Amino acid sequence: MAGASGAKGGTAVAGVENLSFEQALAELEAIVANLERGNVPLEESIAIYERGEALKQRCEALLKAAEARVETITRDAAGRPAGTQPLDPDA
Repeated sequence: MAGASGAKGGTAVAGVENLSFEQALAELEAIVANLERGNVPLEESIAIYERGEALKQRCEALLKAAEARVETITRDAAGRPAGTQPLDPDA
C-alpha cells in the first residue's frame, strides 16, 4: 500500500479514478487481507481503510458502466438473431 501510510487530507484516495477495474480490485483485496491480519498500526489502518472505500466505489462505478453497455441478443419467432436491446430497458 505505497502512499497509504501517513496519508492525510484525502491523499489515501489519490489516483483511484485512473485505475482499471482489475487494478482497483487487486489493491482492494490486498487491503482487506492486510486489515484482516490485524498487524497494522491504527493510523495506517484508517488510511488504508479510506483508500479501500475509494477503491470499492471505483469498482462499483466501473461495473455499473459495464452493465449499461451490455446488450442482450433478441431473436425472431424462428429463433434467429434479430438484433439487440439494452440488458436493462429501464436504465
